[in-house]
Amino acid sequence: MNGKPPLPVRPVRVTQPPAPTNHFTMRFSSTPRGARLARCLAGERLDAWGIAYGSEPHDALTLIVAELCANAVCHGRVPGRDFRLGLTVAQAPDGASVAVEVTDTRGEKLPEPSPAPVGSPDPPDDAEGGRGLLLVAALADDWGWYPRFDGPGKTVWATLHAASR
Repeated sequence: MNGKPPLPVRPVRVTQPPAPTNHFTMRFSSTPRGARLARCLAGERLDAWGIAYGSEPHDALTLIVAELCANAVCHGRVPGRDFRLGLTVAQAPDGASVAVEVTDTRGEKLPEPSPAPVGSPDPPDDAEGGRGLLLVAALADDWGWYPRFDGPGKTVWATLHAASR
């Protein structure tokens, strides 16, 4: 030996590599045009990330994005403030897990945590609104909201697992 103490040996942990993740976030004007643009760009991103146009998961996710963005424009709008759309897709061997987040700046108008209780009246058949979150609840695996962490407002989120075929 040369008189030097041996270097400490650290155990090597063998772990699975992290799942590939894609993320998209952008601010849009709180207008119908902004909501439409958010839906279109979300559809483009999903297709680019392997959730093909015309597939059932793509259609469901696009509708979820459209409903959440429309709600941000109709119910979460504060004049002069934008809303933010975030999409995160984590790839897994059995498909992809997709998270949609829409953040607005109005904190006092909160979404209902669940569809209307049994026995309460549904929106009239000729009503133009009142069904958006019912659609989100029916299409998504899970959904909810939390207070915005970087200012006034809230974030409404939904998740969907898109199984590979």
